[in-house]
Amino acid sequence: MKYSLSALVENKPGVLNRVVSLFRRRNFNIDSLTVGRTEDPELSRMTILLEGTQAEAYKVEKTLLKLPNVVHVEHLHGKPIVIRDLALIKIRVDAKTRPEVMQLCNIFRARIVDVAKNSVIAEVTGPEDKIESFLNLIRDIGVIEMVRTGIVAMERGEHGLAPVNEYTRTVARTARTVV
Repeated sequence: MKYSLSALVENKPGVLNRVVSLFRRRNFNIDSLTVGRTEDPELSRMTILLEGTQAEAYKVEKTLLKLPNVVHVEHLHGKPIVIRDLALIKIRVDAKTRPEVMQLCNIFRARIVDVAKNSVIAEVTGPEDKIESFLNLIRDIGVIEMVRTGIVAMERGEHGLAPVNEYTRTVARTARTVV
């Protein structure tokens, strides 16, 4: 089963390396890992998708919290969340297949972001299964190359990942050094 974790980390060099090393040392496979800026320039948000048991996912969550520079971690499994992935797909086209590709893009709400004589680049956003369905139909036409961003996830409603301020950062750092 796949589990999603969301982590707020200090926006400093080496933090990503520490997180990835934790997974390597514990022999966990990362299905998807995305990192991006947040509304606070001192923090980045990681969305980690891993495959395993619920116990393994909770173990990863607890271990992440012990790392320096990790401010907060939340297990998103079972919560109402919005999950998105983005793919750019370069598709081989000719005069015959171009209308079919355009129609498939309309059906999947994909945007054509580049057009060349023998190819188009489609941008498709949504849950993984939507992107996989689009890919399955486009493969027969001809995929030249593809790149995906990885999963980003956010809990629905007013709840944020963590109310972070200097006090909670200090408490988090102190709790880690005491343990």
